[in-house]
Amino acid sequence: MTKAEPAVEEHSVREIEVAVRALSRLEPLIGSERYGELRQAAAQTSRVFEGKTVWNVSSTAAGGGVAEMLQVLVGYTLDAGIDIRWLVMSADPEFFSITKRIHNRLHGVAGDTGALGPNEAAHYAAITAANAKSVMSRLRRGDVVLLHDPQTAGMAPALAEAGARVVWRCHIGRAGSNQWTEEAWSFLRTNLAHCEAYIFSLPEYVPPWIEGSKVRVIPPSIDPFSPKNQDMTPSNVILTLGRIGLLQGVPTDPPGTFIRGDGTAGQVERQAAVVSANGAPLGSDIPLAVQVSRWDRLKDMAGVMEGFAAAPALVDAHLALVGPAVIGVTDDPEGAEVYEECLAAWEDLPADARRRVTLITLPMADVDENAAMVNAIQRHATVIVQKSLAEGFGLTVAEGMWKAKAVVASNVGGITEQIVPGTGILLRDPADLTAFGNALTELFAHPRKLVQLGSRAREHVLESFVGDRHLLLFAQLMAELSG
Repeated sequence: MTKAEPAVEEHSVREIEVAVRALSRLEPLIGSERYGELRQAAAQTSRVFEGKTVWNVSSTAAGGGVAEMLQVLVGYTLDAGIDIRWLVMSADPEFFSITKRIHNRLHGVAGDTGALGPNEAAHYAAITAANAKSVMSRLRRGDVVLLHDPQTAGMAPALAEAGARVVWRCHIGRAGSNQWTEEAWSFLRTNLAHCEAYIFSLPEYVPPWIEGSKVRVIPPSIDPFSPKNQDMTPSNVILTLGRIGLLQGVPTDPPGTFIRGDGTAGQVERQAAVVSANGAPLGSDIPLAVQVSRWDRLKDMAGVMEGFAAAPALVDAHLALVGPAVIGVTDDPEGAEVYEECLAAWEDLPADARRRVTLITLPMADVDENAAMVNAIQRHATVIVQKSLAEGFGLTVAEGMWKAKAVVASNVGGITEQIVPGTGILLRDPADLTAFGNALTELFAHPRKLVQLGSRAREHVLESFVGDRHLLLFAQLMAELSG
């Protein structure tokens, strides 16, 4: 160990400050009946949790769906009068390599060639024990701790022994099992035995050894007022995309604007890193397909490029693959490697296809600004793509649907729950690149169908994936635990 490397015992959690989000903003969208149910549940939960704190513990404060969800969940729950906090653990690269391996194997794929043996278990235990000790310094007996995903599961035994009511929330998974899922669950199982309840996004993800009465299924949701989903005027979209360097021939001043999660005004000041064949941004009138996701092999960015490039009818359209700056996602050590693989695959495309594909990495220095950039890109898109090979839930699909966009996505994981007939196109086999190209071709050729699918998609998200549904299920679980 060099002097620059912290000792394991020095790893500790840090608290993330979250602004209060007013529940009342939801009423005009969801209607008085749904809003009344939400306020009643909030009042009941606040009463039973008086004097107690709900702690969320995750692996990163930015760069993924869990971090975005916690900004929303914590913000709205604070407005309900409940003392809820968010802690982020710290760890070394070796730990995050191990947990990325677990992540991949819970999806049913090997990921890298590394082991999940005694050495990995010992390092995982040491890091999570150090973080658990830091959490315990803040706890009172009877507090509820929600541990999010495999990175935090190792804290469950110590926190339960300290008197916390421990819940593990798993945002990933796979329907059915194979050797890789069995190996990952075996690695986690001893720690998870100390939890009082388990939250999964889909019932199919629950391993058979978890007692059914302890399981709650709570799908993720979107916040319509977050910087990623709030309404943007067409002129604001253009200003934002001009400023980040995606569009040419459009104004770059004044900068695009957005409302931050804390209610203050923000501006899009930073540029994205844009890789394009001609070195110039896109024309604003070019039909555009967009996939926004982490740089992760399970998102199959290379397959998206190949399928798009091979479709002869798409020669007048363009594809943008959008992900975070790879140094901005601390808990995903494969991000930089996968981005380099995508860059190499892009360079190997035929010259005419390469001119029609752009790679974009968005800065992560300001998470609200990053979200506003994604919002503008999705709103400018003609079609939104999520051609994942495996997916825990894939909330980027609902985010695109909320913006009244036609979505082409794989029939895997939680995506299947989001796209119902008439709201988008599900790819039966995500590895079938010809079918993917044909689906895009069909949509680009029929503008009226784009509008119809987009309209129905937004209605479906409003009915099923706006945050009040999520908050009600969360309140029910919290009330059960307090009782």
